[in-house]
Amino acid sequence: MSAPTRVSHAALAIDWRTVGPFVENSYLVVDRESRTAALVDPGDEPDVLAEMVRESGAALEAIWLTHAHLDHIGAVQAMRRIWDVPVLLHADDLPVYHRGAETAREYELPFEQPDDPDGFIADGSTLTLGASSFAVHHTPGHAPGHVVFVSGDVMIGGDLLFQGSVGRTDMRFCDPEAMAQSLAHVLAFDDATLVYPGHGPATTIGAERDSNPFLVGLPRAGAR
Repeated sequence: MSAPTRVSHAALAIDWRTVGPFVENSYLVVDRESRTAALVDPGDEPDVLAEMVRESGAALEAIWLTHAHLDHIGAVQAMRRIWDVPVLLHADDLPVYHRGAETAREYELPFEQPDDPDGFIADGSTLTLGASSFAVHHTPGHAPGHVVFVSGDVMIGGDLLFQGSVGRTDMRFCDPEAMAQSLAHVLAFDDATLVYPGHGPATTIGAERDSNPFLVGLPRAGAR
């Protein structure tokens, strides 16, 4: 696990822990005024994530999932036992979600299959924390129900776009053509948009447009 890191924006505080064998970033997004929070992609090491939530002093309101690969949902059920909050996922990722335990067995990893999500999000949905709001953008490719959460100049990006790389498209349920369209979509965001990815360090849309070799030749789709 990496050292804890925390970043403050005008209305938001974003903290994260890097957990598990897949070195996945689990994020705590806190509305600074209301002190309400959402936990995004609790992937592993629930004790570490619970400590992060408690240390924030914020009231956890929900668990948001960018997608349902096992490294992003491995601590969902454990967190539910501590906080009775809704788990939200795009419905297209239910087949991936339901396959979590099977996939973990293929990797010979311990895994607790979480109960079904409590609600579903879709492209154009709005999620709120106090006065802060996040737009849901459906960005399939790495997974059929992959989404990113966008608020102002912040994007919680899951496994869509990384510093110098992009999410894999060679696994079950992946779609390379949809991935290209999803990447083109987020390239239309402002250059200053700060991307918090599911793996690796934060980056910006502008930095990746300028230097990411996997984005060469991609057009900019119109941002929604």
